[in-house]
Amino acid sequence: MTQKQILQAMSGLMAGMFVAILAGTVVSNALPTIIADLGASQSSYTWVVTAELLAMTATVPLWGKLSDLFNKKLLLQLSLCMFVVGSLLAGFSHDATLLIFSRVVQGIGAGGLTALAQVVMASVIPPRELGKYSGIFGAVFAVGTVAGPLIGGVLVDTDWLGWRWCFFIGVPFALLAIFLLQHTLKLPTVKRQVKIDWLGAFLIVAGVCALLIWVSLAGNQFDWASWQTAALVIGGVVLLGLAVVVEMRAAEPVIPLDIFKNRTVTLTTVASLLVGVAMFGGTVFLSQYFQVSLGKSPTVAGLMSLPMILGLLVSSTVAGQIISRTGKWKRYLVAGAVIMTAGLALLSLIGADTHFGLLSLYMAVLGIGVGMLMQNLVLAAQNDVPAAELGAATSVLSFFRSMGGTIGTSVLGAILANRVTEEMTKSLERAGVAGAAGGESGGGESLPDMSTLAGPMREIVEHAYGVATADLFLVATPFALLALVAVVFIKEKPLKTTSGMERLAEEAGDAAPTDKGPAAPVH
Repeated sequence: MTQKQILQAMSGLMAGMFVAILAGTVVSNALPTIIADLGASQSSYTWVVTAELLAMTATVPLWGKLSDLFNKKLLLQLSLCMFVVGSLLAGFSHDATLLIFSRVVQGIGAGGLTALAQVVMASVIPPRELGKYSGIFGAVFAVGTVAGPLIGGVLVDTDWLGWRWCFFIGVPFALLAIFLLQHTLKLPTVKRQVKIDWLGAFLIVAGVCALLIWVSLAGNQFDWASWQTAALVIGGVVLLGLAVVVEMRAAEPVIPLDIFKNRTVTLTTVASLLVGVAMFGGTVFLSQYFQVSLGKSPTVAGLMSLPMILGLLVSSTVAGQIISRTGKWKRYLVAGAVIMTAGLALLSLIGADTHFGLLSLYMAVLGIGVGMLMQNLVLAAQNDVPAAELGAATSVLSFFRSMGGTIGTSVLGAILANRVTEEMTKSLERAGVAGAAGGESGGGESLPDMSTLAGPMREIVEHAYGVATADLFLVATPFALLALVAVVFIKEKPLKTTSGMERLAEEAGDAAPTDKGPAAPVH
């Protein structure tokens, strides 16, 4: 494909990626209104978020494997269609049950988009040229992340639109992506006799869901040390253990375990998991810090994250261009891990009185590190696997990054709740008011309504959330340091100059028998 054809095809891919990111971010500011309008419970609030995340994370490996077996373009369009169906169901929901089911459908579609967009890029673009396009991924990620909460807030506050448009708004983008992919993406259909490992797929999805449900709900719906924890953890581990046995014997495993014999894949997978824990686990609570500790509105809180997003965008674009020009990539992985660790360490110094200029600097440092690291881990893995396993390798990295983010968000969320309660108890005891940290003042269990709090209590809550959020970044910093250790041990290999499709053809040619034997008789 020429550069013009690649850019045309990228337009459809980017529209699809924007839809996937928007689905996860647009409801964040709208959820309180949605749950109140449907008359649903706090448990439903949690599941509206968790259902989409579970479905997306658990199905990423399955989509990645399917992309190695079937037409990637068709699978992309199928995932977009699922997203459209899920969005329409969500928009027309009149009870929490249908809304949660629709979020599962949305999540399955988003899982396909997350896995397949990068697989398709690797299929049509050589690794040596892939770096320069990562900036476009960064731009879409930045716009979707910042625009989602802002769009959600505006839609909810606009009387003639309302919260249902938080789901409807993604439909035109998804339909546009389907149309663009149909007309711009030209991929050959490789017909193969395949046998899908449905048992392995079921065991992987069931095991992952059990563990994700545990980390999502523990500390909120039930205690970390409880029978529910024991049941979900033991059940999840047993299911995943059975999945490993099935995958070792399957002719076409969902996750080929052989790819973990590749040192680059193993180390980039470990690094992706740790990046997910450190980045997503730490930054997801920044918006809450802006609103509660700094007293900003949801719209302003969305805008305040711009320094981090701009840092990510600039670093991913610049590093990608340099990598494509020089062919050297390891130095940017190491530098990204160092800078990300420094950014998290700096953010552990924040408090309720931190100046926004200083806060912007810390967030920009974190964004620069993440931008240099996250996308180039995928590049390193894609460069070092056979073309036939591109889908599996890419989806494994995406899966573990999402898994790390889910684990980090849940565990750090529990730490945040405990630290807020501790800090508020201390402050209230110093003020001579014992045992009032919970309840309406907002201790850990629920987000306080700052507009209803009196001056002294407001200062106590602001201080508690400032201290607790700083502690989260301190806890996340060692995970970034471990990611740096993993990255240091990755061996740098020259970037290939042929696309995934070209490599697949070469591998097929090498695998073909050279001695064909006597010609078959003609009848």
